[in-house]
Amino acid sequence: MEPIQTEEVVIAAEAMEAPDGEILGKMIRDARKEMGLTLEETAKAAAIGRSTLSKIENNQTKPSFEIIRRLMQTLELRTPQLFVQSSQTGISGRRDYTKKDKGEHQVTRTYDHELLCTDLTSKRMLPYISAIKARDVTEFDSWVRHSGEEFMYVISGELTLYTEHYRPLPMQAGDSVYYDSSMGHGCVSTSEEDAKVLWVSLEL
Repeated sequence: MEPIQTEEVVIAAEAMEAPDGEILGKMIRDARKEMGLTLEETAKAAAIGRSTLSKIENNQTKPSFEIIRRLMQTLELRTPQLFVQSSQTGISGRRDYTKKDKGEHQVTRTYDHELLCTDLTSKRMLPYISAIKARDVTEFDSWVRHSGEEFMYVISGELTLYTEHYRPLPMQAGDSVYYDSSMGHGCVSTSEEDAKVLWVSLEL
C-alpha cells in the first residue's frame, strides 16, 4: 500500500445525482457499523476528517482514489468494485490506457489486484488483473459479493472458483467464467504458483 498522502476530496455538484455515490456511501456506512466503529474511530483510522467521512456516507462529496483506498483498508472492504464511481456522464469517445505492470495495486490477504485504466472513474466496467494468493477457502472471512456481473479469464496457473449456489469449479489457463457477482464467491490457487486472472466487473 502506498504511503498516505495529503487528504484530497473533490466536491462535485452532481454528486447528489450519482447513484454510484449513494451505493459507495451505503457500503462504507454498512461496513463501519458491522465492525462496530463510530464515525470518529473510522475517520481517525483512515486518516481523514470526521466531516469528510460523514459527507462520503451521505453522498455529499466525491472522494479521491487515495481516500477510498484508506477506507477499504480500514473497513476491510476487499472488492475492487468500490473503485467504480459515477457511471453517469455525457462525455463520449473516451479512452484510457495502462502500460504493462503499471496498474494501481490493491493488495489484500487473499488477492493482489492490479486495477487497469483507472484515469476514467466514470465507467460501468472495471478491468483488473489479480494474483490469487489464497490457498484455502477458509482464508476468506466471508463470501466476496458486490452488485453487478463479472467475467473472469484465467491467464496462468490453476485455481478453484467457489460460489454460493454451485459446486466448486476447477479452472486452468485459458478457461473463463461469467457469473452474478452479488452471489457469494471466492477463488483459491491450486497450482504451486499464484494463479493469475483477468477480471472484468460490470456494475448494474
